[in-house]
Amino acid sequence: MTAELMNRDTFRTALENAIQGKSANKAPFSQAWASGELSRAHLARWAENHYHYVGPFADYLAYIYARTPDTMTEAKDFLLANMYEEEIGGDRHTDLLVRFAEACGTTRERVVDPDNMSPTTRGLQSWCYAVAMREDPVVAVAGLVVGLESQVPSIYRKQTPTLREKYGFTDEEVEFFDLHIVSDEIHGERGYQIVLEHANTVELQQRCLKICEIGAQMRLLYTTALYHDYVANDLPALKLAA
Repeated sequence: MTAELMNRDTFRTALENAIQGKSANKAPFSQAWASGELSRAHLARWAENHYHYVGPFADYLAYIYARTPDTMTEAKDFLLANMYEEEIGGDRHTDLLVRFAEACGTTRERVVDPDNMSPTTRGLQSWCYAVAMREDPVVAVAGLVVGLESQVPSIYRKQTPTLREKYGFTDEEVEFFDLHIVSDEIHGERGYQIVLEHANTVELQQRCLKICEIGAQMRLLYTTALYHDYVANDLPALKLAA
């Protein structure tokens, strides 16, 4: 059966369904974090890896921006504003992440050293670069902003209270998470609107749906690998819900 061009409401639902069931909240690392089972050392390993995934996010967006047609003015404005927020719109987001990492007991030197990321993290970073540099800009926004970035608020809303209540981190130390709960909700919605407006052919809609699904799978795989690489040997008897 040949696919037909979907209206905005149907397409929005299809995009949400492409991600549903693949949230990184389902990963054992996320569940152990939300339930307070991780140590600060485990969280430090997360920070060392996460830096190399989200650290280049402005670079990913810059590649998309450079290839986005001038006719897509609002999309280009969003990409530029997103880059600005990441890098110079107040505290640099990576600096906030490093602050959290140091509170977990690691160092800036370890965080920025690419030798301290796992192979799966390296794979996620490479996938993000490939999508940003090669895919149609609308498809790239679907993958990186809708498929990845729009997940962040739901993930951090489960994890951030535990950081304060269980681990005793201060507001300053968890500012990275508070900031992204707010900013990525806005970014995710803007990503949806760009895709809904500019994926105006059957082919583009189908490619956006597929890359959203893949993006969600990539983040789930990355988060699951963190558990197996850094936590499983320490918590072999941990029983987590599916």
